[in-house]
Amino acid sequence: MNAEGGIKRLFVANRGEIAVRIIQACRKLGVEAVVGVSAADRQSLAATIADRAVCIGPAPATESYLKMGAVVTAAKGTGCDAVHPGYGFLAERAGFQRLCVEHGLKFVGPSAAAIEAMGDKLQARRIAAELGVPIVPGTDHVRAAQDALAFGREAGFPFLLKASAGGGGRGMRVVRSPEEVATAFDSASAEARAAFGNPALYIERYVEHARHVEIQVIADSHGNIVHLGERDCSTQRRHQKLIEEAPSPVIDQDLRARMAQAAVRLAGHVGYTNAGTVEFILDLDSDAFYFLEMNTRIQVEHPVTEMITGIDLVAEQIRVAGGAPLSIAQDAVRFNGHAIECRINAERAERDFMPSPGLVTEWQPPAGPEIRVDTHCYPGYFIPPFYDSMIAKLIVHGKDRAAALSRMSRALGSFKVAGVHTTIPFHQAVLAHPDFRRGRGTTRWVEEKFMMQSRLTENLT
Repeated sequence: MNAEGGIKRLFVANRGEIAVRIIQACRKLGVEAVVGVSAADRQSLAATIADRAVCIGPAPATESYLKMGAVVTAAKGTGCDAVHPGYGFLAERAGFQRLCVEHGLKFVGPSAAAIEAMGDKLQARRIAAELGVPIVPGTDHVRAAQDALAFGREAGFPFLLKASAGGGGRGMRVVRSPEEVATAFDSASAEARAAFGNPALYIERYVEHARHVEIQVIADSHGNIVHLGERDCSTQRRHQKLIEEAPSPVIDQDLRARMAQAAVRLAGHVGYTNAGTVEFILDLDSDAFYFLEMNTRIQVEHPVTEMITGIDLVAEQIRVAGGAPLSIAQDAVRFNGHAIECRINAERAERDFMPSPGLVTEWQPPAGPEIRVDTHCYPGYFIPPFYDSMIAKLIVHGKDRAAALSRMSRALGSFKVAGVHTTIPFHQAVLAHPDFRRGRGTTRWVEEKFMMQSRLTENLT
């Protein structure tokens, strides 16, 4: 059967492991899956397992995965009635959502209005403040380096320059002194323009000792909205997440409830539907939490939530987009044990995480109870140099955090890859570090402590 009669054939507008993941959810629901691929991805795993694959353009993403017209034309031309954008690429483009709807395609995600409300970080901050959700002290749009300098002299250093239209760490700079302002402003603005087509920046006070905690929400078009607990994504490098876990090892039940209530309140206020994630920063010095942003799409780290709740988020996304009500109510959500996810990238950690594209000559992922590998790789696959270097997500579950850590260490040790360099040794070293095992890390721990230890850096090979 299909998704409650709603969606019969779905176009997957993405690549890599998330394309594979969406196709698997379609199979579960009895929905046909068509995947759009670039010329470089004709032999991808997604192209192999989908009901049909269609080329949407040359290898560069700007000529294929980011071309809204080409994607919609391919979806309509293959008889699809819905589009799933995954994450990245067109997932948070309000214009793409509108284009899909204008051509009679259901969009597996929120409305364009919700994407716009939460996609503009300044507007999202204003909405949060109006709802009584704490926000990091800062400014609205800062138009020139001189304005940023004035803020620093009045409010103090350090502070954070952030792209108002962005996310994922792009267009973001920590400014620690007056001498750094001009360079940081120019580079952040230029990066924001290149990444998002909008150079606008704003300022937030920089929280020195912070954890990154986010709440997963999902809502339908019938007025139902639930949260599925939190994920802790504090293990980061240059604002890019590396390891995620659920639940967070540093928050108690009271704080968890307050963050979840704030997330649901935000989502409800903007009429949110489908899956979304509300991100918060937790100040370890004061135990105060602050709203950061809302990601209006499925997250890379969604599997850890699935592992502790037993809820298939991607299948739920498709059902909701097809018009069905949520299959779960808030009081029926149960949290079981602990889950950890390591993002496995084709990179050389010991060389500043330099990408390592190439031919995969050996691929033997770990297997066993409570071990999950989301990937698009296989022996003989050529990792192209055109896209993000993530090649797999290794997720494990345990009865508690200690059990999950032990299972992840064993799984990493049995993950065999040859032909390209990977970040598996990096993850092994992180998991073995006493700070990580005790849950003492911060969003800056990898850069300020872990990578500064030369002995560890030399062994990340």
